[in-house]
Amino acid sequence: MIVWLNGTHGAGKTTTGPLVQQLIPDSRVFDAEKVGETLMDIAPGLPWTGNFQHWPPWRQLVVDTARRVLDYTGGTLVMPMTVLVEEYWREISTGLAQHDIPVRHFVLHADQETLRERIAGDTVLGPDSPFRLEYLEPYAEAARTWLHTEAEVVDTTHLTPAQAARQIAEAVKN
Repeated sequence: MIVWLNGTHGAGKTTTGPLVQQLIPDSRVFDAEKVGETLMDIAPGLPWTGNFQHWPPWRQLVVDTARRVLDYTGGTLVMPMTVLVEEYWREISTGLAQHDIPVRHFVLHADQETLRERIAGDTVLGPDSPFRLEYLEPYAEAARTWLHTEAEVVDTTHLTPAQAARQIAEAVKN
């Protein structure tokens, strides 16, 4: 099984993912961003599109990597990864379904003010990461048009990451 943690920057995916993993027996965290980083390291580079998710190989490799890891280890993969383009989500989720891999899709949501505060106060990436702010409106649009109907929404505005992780783990176990 895959527990996919979606949502925009500042919603709590990176922090919550390992906490969810600790609560679900026989699970591992797989950050699909690492697949994008690998593709970005190809030299000379792939045609730049502004975001590695726009590269079809990224979406295909995410499916293939998740499948092969699960074939090898079994259990559950917790995947904290923002996917805001519906077509890309369909491609990934359909690919996983073709391999009979069930997906529990959660969206970690927070209101815009909270997201801005979290991004500004981020001690890991720092507040000087303006690219994260660029995703707030695309997230809001995806939430309005498809994302919140495709996933289980966990409002993290007033939750700690541990509380959000418990909520997700309990939903998965039930």
